[in-house]
Amino acid sequence: MDIYHVIKRPIVTEKGTHLSTTSHDATKHKAARGGAYTFEVHPDASKSVIRGAIEKIYKVRVLTVRTANRRGKQRRVRLRVGKTAAWKKAVVVLDADSHIDLF
Repeated sequence: MDIYHVIKRPIVTEKGTHLSTTSHDATKHKAARGGAYTFEVHPDASKSVIRGAIEKIYKVRVLTVRTANRRGKQRRVRLRVGKTAAWKKAVVVLDADSHIDLF
């Protein structure tokens, strides 16, 4: 799988922006929680593949990768019931010296 197919897009939310701007020193109760960025990734991508793709694309050093599979939600359109697509989310924690400019 190509590294540009592993990472689909960055997820920019209020919580994600707060996690990316929080310093490593401000998170004393849990180590390596500052400098975290959220991405939508390919559903078959493993943590090691995601780590390698982020390091090559953005030229940063990755400390940890946390992943979550998001199930699709049921939606109703008129008289039919459908389902939105399922997707995979990855939260990537970078080294204290690394930074990604998303904006």
